[in-house]
Amino acid sequence: MKSPRRLPLLLFAAALLLTSLACDMGRIIPNVLSFGKAQPEESRRQLFNGIVYSVSVRNEERPMVIHILDIDLNAAGLSLLVTPGNPDSQTVSARTTSQFLSDNNLQLAINGDGFSPWFDLGPLGYMPRTGQGVTPHGFAMSRGTAYTEEEDRLPTLYMYNNNYASMDSVVAQRYNALSGGLKLVSGGQAVEGLDDSHPDPRTAIGIDQIGQRMVIIIVDGRQSGYSEGATMAELAQLFLERNIHNAMNLDGGGSSTLVIQGPDGPQVLNSPIHQGFPGRERPVANHLGFYANP
Repeated sequence: MKSPRRLPLLLFAAALLLTSLACDMGRIIPNVLSFGKAQPEESRRQLFNGIVYSVSVRNEERPMVIHILDIDLNAAGLSLLVTPGNPDSQTVSARTTSQFLSDNNLQLAINGDGFSPWFDLGPLGYMPRTGQGVTPHGFAMSRGTAYTEEEDRLPTLYMYNNNYASMDSVVAQRYNALSGGLKLVSGGQAVEGLDDSHPDPRTAIGIDQIGQRMVIIIVDGRQSGYSEGATMAELAQLFLERNIHNAMNLDGGGSSTLVIQGPDGPQVLNSPIHQGFPGRERPVANHLGFYANP
């Protein structure tokens, strides 16, 4: 019979093992499930007025499928929405990006900031489930109402009622705000010291120098032979290739999702990888959505 004193140590060891499995599960399972999946053809098309969507495929360092949105913030009929939250509890109800798009009758949406609590133990379960309360890591505001506290150490994209945007510096009355985990490009230059050795699925957003053009980049990952993801340094370079002045990384991994309103409902354009299953969406805290004309 095990000593009662050893029980806490055994529980602690089990927790460490489960955490390790959670970190590795998304890398191990998709290598099997995505075997043989064909990469898409490179393409470019206008999704909505002011929103151009491109797919880029690269295989130099590793397979990489890149989804790029080039958005004219001055386009007629365009407006932005960050997921509304609860200022009293600083929480939001977790939803997939498709659910957020449908619930708000949007034309396009992506996942947003990192959040807690979160875990993914593969077949042993995950959190959050749809509807559970979670808290974004950084500052968030929706339609003029802030629901998390200011967080100076994290980069933040501010969006104004006239659709102009700025990153980190506030230039007018804020209307929407969304934070990220890491600044990638600052003042037209890649941030020094960005990691160049760990490719993963990525979602990132950037703006030009005057805040009238926005670029969103989503890189599929953890899908061997199809797309294995991008490093932070590679992600920054993708923005520099598109003349972006400031850019930041949003939540990635199994959260990275790009959805549009299709003729029959939400249409996922990228290949999310929640729980190691290609095409499965993760419920996340907040999102960035767009209303747009055809």
